[in-house]
Amino acid sequence: MRAHRLPTAAALFTAAAVATSAAYAPPAAAQDDVILTDPRITESSGLAASRQHEDVYWTHNDSDDGPYVYAVDGETGETLATLTLRGIGEPRDVEAISLGPDNQLYVGDIGDNMNGSWSYVWVYRFPEPKRLADATVDAVQYEAQYEDGPRDAEALMVHPKTGRVYVVSKKEDGGAALYAGPEELATGSMNIFRRVAPVNLWVTDGAFSPDGTRMALRSYVGGRMYRFEDGRPEEDGRLDVPLQTQGESMTYTADGSAIVFGSEGEQSDLVWREAEGGGSSSESGGTGASGDGAGDDGSGAGDDEERGTVKTVLLVAGGVAVVLGLRRALSGRPRRD
Repeated sequence: MRAHRLPTAAALFTAAAVATSAAYAPPAAAQDDVILTDPRITESSGLAASRQHEDVYWTHNDSDDGPYVYAVDGETGETLATLTLRGIGEPRDVEAISLGPDNQLYVGDIGDNMNGSWSYVWVYRFPEPKRLADATVDAVQYEAQYEDGPRDAEALMVHPKTGRVYVVSKKEDGGAALYAGPEELATGSMNIFRRVAPVNLWVTDGAFSPDGTRMALRSYVGGRMYRFEDGRPEEDGRLDVPLQTQGESMTYTADGSAIVFGSEGEQSDLVWREAEGGGSSSESGGTGASGDGAGDDGSGAGDDEERGTVKTVLLVAGGVAVVLGLRRALSGRPRRD
């Protein structure tokens, strides 16, 4: 007498994968994923690729950490240096980091989860160290406001050619938007960030390509690509964003050949994806979706990625449900001698 063998957990996931294989095919990875090993990095919320140190990435925690920035090894995930910023106030909600011209690092203390309770935000600037070692560095602190009032934001990007600082707000009642700071940030006076264009995406981070001709924005489950010319974005298709626990960071690699995506959480991962066009020319690397420069054509296209991900999750759940149903049916079937 042989009893029927019931599907194992591995079989359940295999069936689920089969059910969704036609709906989701991950894009090619530029290199293996890396786990951040430092137990202090639990809320990695921003990424910036070093230009002076090969395969090194700068990151920081979201909040409740202090004025710290970490250099991590892109091959091992280990922390190579910890910088302590001196000359700034107590950080409130640090959300982004970006490398500008002359190897200047900019940190965006721009988060505001209190529904616009802070009338101004902060941007910190300091030179990227030439030597990787734990150190205390002097930073310049800038105060900034949005021309149309306080808002929550998680994306700060410095244009690699002009040095102008841009912020993208998260999607609120009026929708997300790209804001441009002054040509040069100033101390001792308020820096006003002016609205450039609406953005039809719930934005958690963004990055310019190394040549400054492309702008990539991500959300938790999707993203968009843009041409960037004369300070304005023009939609140029979808950005393939990996599924992560809480994806809140991204950066182009120093050579523009790939985009690195990061996530919050303990031992979070860095995921590489090949960047179409490589960021080394002005040729389009998008999928043919072109906009009018405003970034919102009213079609809701920016939410397609989120809907697509939801469909994928539902298909996975459906596949698991089918296998569970078969399992119950088999377990209730009378045995035959």
